[in-house]
Amino acid sequence: MGQKLSSAALVFLVSIGYHQQVRAYEIAGDDAGVVNAGAEASAQAPSTIASNPAGLSYLRGTQILVGAQLVYGRIKFEPDSSTNVSGGGSGNAIEPTLGGSFFISRMLDEDWSIGFGSYVDFGSTLDFKSSWSGRYFSQHESINGLALVPSVAYRINDKWSIGVGIKVMHGVLKEQAAVDRSFLGVKNPPDAQFKYKDSTWGYGANIGVIYELQPGTRVGLAYTSKVNLDFSNHLSIQGGGALLKQADGINVNLKIQVPQTANLSIYHQLDPQWGLLATLGWKDMSQFGDVAIDVDTSLFGAQSTITKSNYKDVYQLALGAQYRATPELLWSMGVAYSTSATSNSNRTLNNPIGSQWCLGTGVTYALNHKTDFNLSWDVIWMGDLPVDQTQVLSNNRTSGEYKNIWFQVLTGNLIWRF
Repeated sequence: MGQKLSSAALVFLVSIGYHQQVRAYEIAGDDAGVVNAGAEASAQAPSTIASNPAGLSYLRGTQILVGAQLVYGRIKFEPDSSTNVSGGGSGNAIEPTLGGSFFISRMLDEDWSIGFGSYVDFGSTLDFKSSWSGRYFSQHESINGLALVPSVAYRINDKWSIGVGIKVMHGVLKEQAAVDRSFLGVKNPPDAQFKYKDSTWGYGANIGVIYELQPGTRVGLAYTSKVNLDFSNHLSIQGGGALLKQADGINVNLKIQVPQTANLSIYHQLDPQWGLLATLGWKDMSQFGDVAIDVDTSLFGAQSTITKSNYKDVYQLALGAQYRATPELLWSMGVAYSTSATSNSNRTLNNPIGSQWCLGTGVTYALNHKTDFNLSWDVIWMGDLPVDQTQVLSNNRTSGEYKNIWFQVLTGNLIWRF
């Protein structure tokens, strides 16, 4: 989509992008140790609100979960000989990040249960070196979606339970990148810089059903609707001089669709010690775009253009197991694989995503008959991701590879039952 700004001596191209996130491991719930395998069917804690609200029917009395999380990783880009922009590598673009969650459930009677959850539905922050070779695409960016989800569940009979949650999402977006001023004809001019930030609200729903085949064996199916986040604010450009000044303050509208998802899970209590879990998932990433503002410059005309990326749907398989070592200690483990939302040819510098492997483990320890403590550790690996991106007007090209991308997620939570 193109929009004419005014008669001037530069052109601005605005593209829209979004980071596919490792959302399944970021809600600081009790399922992190099994990498969310079986989460739509296991219904072991109030964090079932995030995966399948029908699970509230299996939680007795009043239960509260408070979770905390530390995310750290490695995202480093190394340019190759095809790059024609100075600056070198990106440095590690991810810093240690803290997060948290809160869930509460209440069984009203044998049929009805209610609950509320607050958690980060998706989010990431990338902070590159200010002078790296990809600075004209991104220096800093973050996008986060905080979900507030009141929920209700109804137990139809001994076999069937259904649940629904209304998702109220608060989205926050921040973008910052350098602007090339070499088109002015000055030798090695200092870069200008643009900044954009905004917040907005969106709404959706979580819907789920659980069927109990036999005591200890459950199948869960859950669907989360899309959420539209419409950002609208003014672009701020600093240090650009008179030619760039005219674009300072132009209004930029970014329409993002958080994708709908569907997950099918099974939980089976094999014997008093072992439990097995599995999930097959789908995420409608083909309907989602990029969130990144790229300001490109030229001496011809003036317009802004918003471009969406060519994503494809993501599929995930997760397998997990739980072992009851003692009456107080439960050990969890899991492995998951997710397909990539983009191909090598469509990958952008601000969007280092690919297929993902995840390994997880964790322990849950009963401090007493009312309180459990859970500690989990997940390792997510995406490997090497090549990128070759060129700005259309200035012909600035940054080509190379993100080397050995990985994340580690440490999750802890307390569960109280009354």
